Amino acid sequence: MVNYKINDIIIMGSLLSVLFLFSQITGCASGGYAAKGAKEGATTGAVSGAVGGLVSALVFGGDPVERAARGAVYGGAVGATAGAMAGSRADEQVKQQNEAKFDKLREEIGDDAYTGLSALADCEHKKALSQAVKAQKAENPNHKLAGIWLEVLTYADSKDEAKARAMFPVLVEQDWDIKSEAQAEETMRKTLNDLMDIREAYNMKRVCA
Repeated sequence: MVNYKINDIIIMGSLLSVLFLFSQITGCASGGYAAKGAKEGATTGAVSGAVGGLVSALVFGGDPVERAARGAVYGGAVGATAGAMAGSRADEQVKQQNEAKFDKLREEIGDDAYTGLSALADCEHKKALSQAVKAQKAENPNHKLAGIWLEVLTYADSKDEAKARAMFPVLVEQDWDIKSEAQAEETMRKTLNDLMDIREAYNMKRVCA
């Protein structure tokens, strides 16, 4: 298994942007606008994909930073495609391939949780909590667990650790990998730090105001 670090996410994102822009935008008359849209879309998609990958690891296991790195690549690719389409015609086959990988990540944790995690990355805590509530109503147990983790991380990120800790008994009950409240807190703090590292890697505020 490859061990990724946050710096790997940056490197992968940079390589993705270069390859995508070269293959999709070079030669287009409106390339300047397309390139700008692709860059902005790639950054947004990469951050969302990386954070989604972190929570996917909490739900399904595996190296969280590795999943974050892969999520960043898939999300960045889809985001770049969407951003570039405003200024050029994106290659449909490549677009579909990228979307297939990205959709698999979203399906793992559910659309509600994924949307909430994207909001959390942008420090939109109210929206993140609203999506967490929706996710926890899902019939799919994995989507429900992703919603629980989203709520815990959102409270922790907004400095309301009392509410975050109040969710620990629920995590112990719902998450088979969490055996105690102490383990829940340790996992929460590590994941929160990874979230902040991702923000910092993409020149966002590490800590929300």
